[in-house]
Amino acid sequence: MTGLSPILIVDDQSDNRKELTQSLEHVGFPVECASDGSQAMGMFRTAKYSMVIANEQTPGIEGGDVLCSLKKVSPQIPVIVVAANGTVQNAVEAMHAGASDYLLKPFSVETLVKTVKRAIHLSNGDSQTKDNRKSHGDQPAGKEILTRNRKFQDLLSRARSVAPSTATVLIQGESGTGKELLAAYVHHHSRKPQAPYVAVNCAALPDTLAESELFGHEKGSFTGAIGRKIGKFELAKKGTIVLDEISEMPLPLQAKLLRVLQEKEIDRIGGTRPIPIDARVIAISNVDLRTSVTEGKFREDLYYRINVIPLTLPPLRERKDDIKLLAGHFLKKYCLANQKTISGIDDIAMKMLINFSWKGNIRELENTMERAVLMSAGGIILPENLLLDLSECEPESAATFPVNTGCTVREMERELIFQTLKDVNDNRTHAAELLGISIRTLRNKLREYKKERSAPNAKGVEQRVGTDIAANHL
Repeated sequence: MTGLSPILIVDDQSDNRKELTQSLEHVGFPVECASDGSQAMGMFRTAKYSMVIANEQTPGIEGGDVLCSLKKVSPQIPVIVVAANGTVQNAVEAMHAGASDYLLKPFSVETLVKTVKRAIHLSNGDSQTKDNRKSHGDQPAGKEILTRNRKFQDLLSRARSVAPSTATVLIQGESGTGKELLAAYVHHHSRKPQAPYVAVNCAALPDTLAESELFGHEKGSFTGAIGRKIGKFELAKKGTIVLDEISEMPLPLQAKLLRVLQEKEIDRIGGTRPIPIDARVIAISNVDLRTSVTEGKFREDLYYRINVIPLTLPPLRERKDDIKLLAGHFLKKYCLANQKTISGIDDIAMKMLINFSWKGNIRELENTMERAVLMSAGGIILPENLLLDLSECEPESAATFPVNTGCTVREMERELIFQTLKDVNDNRTHAAELLGISIRTLRNKLREYKKERSAPNAKGVEQRVGTDIAANHL
């Protein structure tokens, strides 16, 4: 389910966890598992989940205790209790403790899915005000941040630690790294996550209307001002206002923004008195603001005012351990969106994804996976479905290739070709693409090596190259 946080399954039986996971993932729900209550509580305190399914007999902490513990941390979280030998009394007690439902085994997959959907629907729909805010864009999009990268996890930990404060946050990073998502993440972990979330793209503000958009105006304050307009800062109230692409803000407006941040008040155009504001400001930039200050494009005093809490997102090329996770996520997302069944990604295709430069970062990876799903005939994603520019792929064998002192360039070339062929299971077309040479050149090279192998000194050559590799490819 696009944008849905994972469902946490708590069960000490691996078969049960596997069965529940397969049933839910088959219909598109993301799932994570815990084998006991202590592990479940640890996971729950460090990550966001849409709901929990807990076995009543979970060891360490009984299901009922898990239920009570979860409700103390997050009263609104839906929890479904599963029991093998449940009783009416147990069911009543679980419901009184806050369980959304009580499932008695055995139950069908249809019953499980229906129960889960009902619990999530009730959880999302229990507040009309909340729904209205979402429909009007006051809340950040319900997307999750997926990562296994230690550097990125440390960044999220730092973001969570500063989120409850009112300090201004500056988020910087390359285009497509997820800066807007991190801004929403900070808001979600703030002291007022239900307050308005207002995002403004500074680059899209017309120069003549920018001040009015941000700070508002009074009726008759200028030609065309037929009524009072409330600006974005006032709309944010006690929530969060995100100033995206702040580097594109004109210098005169930067001066007015500096005053707003210093005085914590705004002046509507044509207004007669200042209006206090209490919104948390998050500034976003995909260019280095220090450089913009040096070039005279950004005010130095404003830079220091917004750079209270700096958060810099690493590019995707520095998060290679996340590429497989993200590619799998986007594969599921676009299979569901396009009603296609694709079981996975070919090993060679995955190597290409991992070794690609990703100048557009996560946004580019998502676009690539959407295209691959549409191009695929089914089964698995193949290298040709990716339509990647191979000149931007770093051959994996080249990245990890050992350079031995005393080895000639000729011998290194030969060993590189053999290793690449081994990595692609002797697929010469893919090997040629990864090496950046034509298939004809590759064939000619292999013929040369075959002749050398037949020469009197071939034994010494094979020892350097590797007997097994040479035997397989010559």
